[in-house]
Amino acid sequence: MEERRRSVRTELQAELFMRRLDREDEEKVNIQIRDVSTGGVGFWCDRRLEVGVVYDCVLTIWTKEVIHCFLKIVRSVEEEDRYMYGGVFVGMTEMDTMRIQVYQTVEEYRK
Repeated sequence: MEERRRSVRTELQAELFMRRLDREDEEKVNIQIRDVSTGGVGFWCDRRLEVGVVYDCVLTIWTKEVIHCFLKIVRSVEEEDRYMYGGVFVGMTEMDTMRIQVYQTVEEYRK
């Protein structure tokens, strides 16, 4: 399959807590990140999320720093007991984008 992504994807052990923007409730969704790029994130979740919905996210990265961002779900694939999602960052700050780029550079150097 031809790679069509614009940004390099890097595996990342991190946590991401998400909350829908279009609802008043404060329900949190925990996910497991598969890969991350400056443009978005691929992840698994045991809950069904809606494609097209924007979530308020708090991403804890490898340095234990926290990135606050918004994530729009653009892809969903149902697996056996969980869902695999793809999301794009909406309005991520330049500083937070640079944090991800630094991580990718370090990981490439280690290879």
